Amino acid sequence: MQASERNIQDSTTTTNHVKSPIQWAEAACEALMAKFEPEQLPPDRFHYHQGVFLSGMEKCWRETNDDKYYSYIKRWVDSQILPDGSIKKYNPEELDDIQPGVLLFNLYEQTGDERYKKALHTLVPLLKSWKTNPSGGFWHKERYPNQMWLDGLYMAGPIAAQFGKTFGETDYFDMMTYQAILMEKHTKDPNTGLLYHGWDETKAAAWADPATGLAPEFWGRAIGWYPVALLEMFEYLPADHKDKAELTSILQDLLLALLPYQDAATGLWYQVVDKGDLADNWLENSCTALYVHAIAKAVRFGYLDPKYLTYAWKGYQGVIDTLKFDENGHVIIGQICIGTGIGDYAHYIARPTSENDLHGAGAFILMCVEMSLAPQA
Repeated sequence: MQASERNIQDSTTTTNHVKSPIQWAEAACEALMAKFEPEQLPPDRFHYHQGVFLSGMEKCWRETNDDKYYSYIKRWVDSQILPDGSIKKYNPEELDDIQPGVLLFNLYEQTGDERYKKALHTLVPLLKSWKTNPSGGFWHKERYPNQMWLDGLYMAGPIAAQFGKTFGETDYFDMMTYQAILMEKHTKDPNTGLLYHGWDETKAAAWADPATGLAPEFWGRAIGWYPVALLEMFEYLPADHKDKAELTSILQDLLLALLPYQDAATGLWYQVVDKGDLADNWLENSCTALYVHAIAKAVRFGYLDPKYLTYAWKGYQGVIDTLKFDENGHVIIGQICIGTGIGDYAHYIARPTSENDLHGAGAFILMCVEMSLAPQA
């Protein structure tokens, strides 16, 4: 390690305690903005990697009122939405490519540009004819027949709920609460309260348990998407919706089930959540960020007692303590699992990590913005 690099990294201990949560959110936005012009954000299609990062940036914009964030988001969206309102490149058979449509609501509200409305009316109605398993659960992707993944609720739930409220199409509320309840019913482990990564009702997937159809493990980030999605949906779901009370209990139970698995020394959670005692398991930042976000937001909305913020602040500080800086002083968020399919323990443990990838940075920004709204421990 070069001396200059070592000096940058060694400054972490002192520097990381100085910035406020919203300043860390801005630092992450700045790091990614320096790395990518918006039109170059990978991959080269309308996809949730950009969607979660820019969703975090949009929340940062709302708290800071700094228009450079709004302009950056708009530039990316405008690189994807053509003048006639069609979407340049996306896969209409993958929930992952529905999610970034959440960015269109604010742009439509701010500009009145009908392109954004048209694109939303292209994306969200796809869900009405989405392929489902025998119980009516959405396939995660066309190439994964009958497989429900926890990630899928984040990809489809918030956008559908916001669409339902924005355009008065209330059938989307029932559609997505049904998906959320079905998913939890079939992936919840009665012993730990944790949710398995996926479920194949037909038991045909290579990873599916022959008796239950369940995935073998509790993968950190997948579990994180589920409560984050519920809380986003709750912002648009009518308070008196028939499924709201049940989903609230589901949210509470899951967040409380995660708490015993927080690493006592670091405040982080593990890649495979319940197996922190295994030597080759490792602490992972993106799942930790999503859990912290969800716990703090649940407290803010009154779904959890404020005493649970202790866990959120510990997890937040745990992530902050891992940060490094590059030669230009930009923050580096590491210990992020790259994307993964469903597999066994060895599969998850062998997944490479990345630095400042979009969904990891997005999770980090979501965490930091939410913690900026939380009272100090």
